[in-house]
Amino acid sequence: MSQSNNRVLITGGASGLGKELALRFAAEGYRICIADLNQSRAEETLAIINNTPGEAFFIKCDVSSPDDWAATVNAMKDQWGGVDILINNAGVASGGPFNWLSADDWKWIMDINFYGVLYGCQAVVPFMINNKSGHIINIASMAGIVNPPGMSNYNVSKAAVISLSESLHVELKPHKIKVTCVTPSFFKTNLGESMRTPDQATALSLEKIMENSSELTASDIAEQIYQAVMHGEYLVMPHEEAKQAYQLKNHDLNAHFKHLQPLAEHVLARAKRKET
Repeated sequence: MSQSNNRVLITGGASGLGKELALRFAAEGYRICIADLNQSRAEETLAIINNTPGEAFFIKCDVSSPDDWAATVNAMKDQWGGVDILINNAGVASGGPFNWLSADDWKWIMDINFYGVLYGCQAVVPFMINNKSGHIINIASMAGIVNPPGMSNYNVSKAAVISLSESLHVELKPHKIKVTCVTPSFFKTNLGESMRTPDQATALSLEKIMENSSELTASDIAEQIYQAVMHGEYLVMPHEEAKQAYQLKNHDLNAHFKHLQPLAEHVLARAKRKET
């Protein structure tokens, strides 16, 4: 990508993977808009970017609001004339046994994890079509492929992002717009801060998983995403164990279900203990 096409919009760019992505692109001289709700963390990230070849500004954005999306894209047009790369990174965590999850639990996570991505794509695609170039990176999750028990609403929100990404990858190609879908497993980040669940044990379990997650860091994954953008790749699956699970599901669906069954039984047992 030429230096004239270096305007990057990153949601959730103030911390975690979003922050590492902002720093990685800034290191190459890209211009970054950090769209986030946490201004104090965003300012810390901006201070770091100020010491790189890149430049950046912050705008407060609730990704579940189409009005906020319109304001964010307009701010980028005012600042730099438009958007070349959109990274839909903002997301939240949720989980618990299916029968404990309320309609509000489902709506909350879909509004942020799926509609937040959809609204972002709707906000930038007209400009990219007119510009005859662009790149959209959607951060999904391996959960949207493997669908582990005890987190059905999270799984569905990420599966929807994967389906949207596949659809746009094909549909937008004639307009010279690239799409990349990222499906990481758990890694050390601050996703747990957004955790919403009726089951405290689920929140504690997620914290433990994050603490004992793979050796891949947010910085490592940001590097893989950066390289995928440079090479125009569609799918980024950073974790080796995720690739193995993906292959198992495609090769033998029954074996995949059997592999998940112990976890389902664990979720059921935990639910029964709480109900007694």
